[in-house]
Amino acid sequence: MTEYSNLFAPLTVKTMTLPNRVVMMPMGTNFAQENGGINEAHIHYYEQRARGGTGLLVVENVCVDFPLGSNGTTQLRMDHDRYIPGLARLCEAVHKHGSCVAVQINHAGASAMSSRIGMRPVSASDLPSKPGGEIPRPLKKEEIAGIARKFGEAARRAKIAGFDAVEFHAGHSYLASQFLSPTMNDRTDEFGGCPENRARFPKMAVEEIRKAVGPQFPILVRLSLDEFAEGGNTVEDSLELMEHFCGEADLFSVSAGLNTSLQFQIDVGSLPDGWRSYMAKAVKERFGKPAITMGNIRSPKVAEEILERGDADLIGLGRGLIAEPEWVNKVRKGQICQLRNCISCNTGCAGNRIGFNQPIRCTVNPAVDQGEDYYKRKVTRPCNVVVIGGGVAGLEAACTAAEVGCASVLLERGEKLGGLSAFLSKVSDKFRVNDFIDYQVDRASRLKNLFALTKTEATLEKVGQFHPDIIVNATGSQPLLPPVEGLAEALRQPESNVFTISGVINKKQAYADDLTGKRVAIAGGGAAGVDAIEFFAKRGAQVSIVERCHEIGYDVDPITRCNLKDNLEKYSVEQFTNSTLTKVTANTFHIQRGGKEETIAFDYAYICLGMQSDAPLLHDLCQKFRETGTEVINIGNSARARRMIDGVREGRNILAVLERLGYFDGVPSLHSY
Repeated sequence: MTEYSNLFAPLTVKTMTLPNRVVMMPMGTNFAQENGGINEAHIHYYEQRARGGTGLLVVENVCVDFPLGSNGTTQLRMDHDRYIPGLARLCEAVHKHGSCVAVQINHAGASAMSSRIGMRPVSASDLPSKPGGEIPRPLKKEEIAGIARKFGEAARRAKIAGFDAVEFHAGHSYLASQFLSPTMNDRTDEFGGCPENRARFPKMAVEEIRKAVGPQFPILVRLSLDEFAEGGNTVEDSLELMEHFCGEADLFSVSAGLNTSLQFQIDVGSLPDGWRSYMAKAVKERFGKPAITMGNIRSPKVAEEILERGDADLIGLGRGLIAEPEWVNKVRKGQICQLRNCISCNTGCAGNRIGFNQPIRCTVNPAVDQGEDYYKRKVTRPCNVVVIGGGVAGLEAACTAAEVGCASVLLERGEKLGGLSAFLSKVSDKFRVNDFIDYQVDRASRLKNLFALTKTEATLEKVGQFHPDIIVNATGSQPLLPPVEGLAEALRQPESNVFTISGVINKKQAYADDLTGKRVAIAGGGAAGVDAIEFFAKRGAQVSIVERCHEIGYDVDPITRCNLKDNLEKYSVEQFTNSTLTKVTANTFHIQRGGKEETIAFDYAYICLGMQSDAPLLHDLCQKFRETGTEVINIGNSARARRMIDGVREGRNILAVLERLGYFDGVPSLHSY
């Protein structure tokens, strides 16, 4: 692969030789057992990424001091020898594919929750790790020394289990970071104040790790080089701190952000690909040791350019490998169009784990933990599948059915495939969504037994022409328009400046890039309203938003919420929470707030009060075809307006329908996918 010669060059760090420069970054999964052990499904998750060609996998953070240092309800543990056998099985599973594997050892400190650990969290000081967070108990000196030793003990277990390296986590508002950052450390003893003192605990921990693993075993150090927090460490501050505790480090994982700046730690989609590489370069230049960079890297071209410039020695992919386990193999084979890129929605990964304490999932990869060996199975008798609607749910169903041998026909009345998601991709902060649509369309085009017909209205007669055994209704949703006085009339006016989601996107080209001085009113503070804030505020508009709930962005993921908080302040967005839209005129919203009537004047208004299912043909389909034994299923937004992740998952669930109807082995089964 001369085009990506740097990306596929090996790299040796002491006793560890990586086959290429791609690293899977440590990301919590909530896959572990409740007792902190690893299970076979968890091992399989990592093995998929090793089989996909990843050079180095860094296993998600494991707890070195349970329960005090625990970071979740189902976090891996390494505080006892009983965990060695399970982790050894993990190492064997990864090594058989030629990949290397490291493990991140960590103590949560003030990022732990008393409701989960059963005691008050600890930290450098009594400063919370985020606004409104729990007030931790400052650690005593003897406790600090004891925790440092626990890091060494955990590293010894990692080496015994067969890991190729160990990573010490000194960033992201965990315990070591809490000592390093002025935002969380106001101690006045030898562990606080000047950089040397704030670096004392991390130095103790790294030295204990080195004593435990010996001189030739690689040690990685991960840290937030720029905390992007008021009063926090800048790049130069962090470089000075590193001088005091990184002497034993062999490789640096250069990240960014704290709990208060999650959008720079788990990147929002608007950040450019590879935007952090300048930080890795600064570390390399200061310490002369290899460094990993990460941050919205999807394109192999961007990865190669970073390596060629010398900004970093290794490319970290996090969410990108959740979405596409075969990233390395596909790039090696030149299958760039077949890459299923992360779209930075942060819904199933950060949203599930941080927001809801659930196992991670992925919007674009409905089989994060299971893998995609399903396509090796084929139906054992002919099956005709007709899918109505070419959005992401319909595309997933049509492609999946074809991949297991069904004859699939997709009927889409529009000119292009992609549905509502294609509209969303045109909104400034959602442009990455189009990557998934491109992937699905390319995937469909390569299936000879899938026929996608655009500009084709589905009728009972048209559907019947294909003699369907299974009909999938995936006709999507329409904007929800409550009976607000004047709303329907305002939307109908030809020259109206009141729009729904489709209207604002269709009108996008008419908006000037500079909307300075224009007043924009948004009705609805959910996910669509949050997108609208970004779209209009970045163009200089004076934005007002009306929401019935007590906060804006109540249904968005934690990363988007963190970014929203900054945007609301940065752009001085006028917020009308706990407010009800009562009337719409040509240029005003009338609202009721706190028992009082108020008006909001606007030049443009955007109605994003939610979506409602749109399944106009469903009843007739059921009536006509179920009496002939045809299975009719309704998926995605046409069943109930929800998130893209739900529609894609339901599209993949066509496998369960085929299984239930006996198309795989001739006998209906209760097995589900």
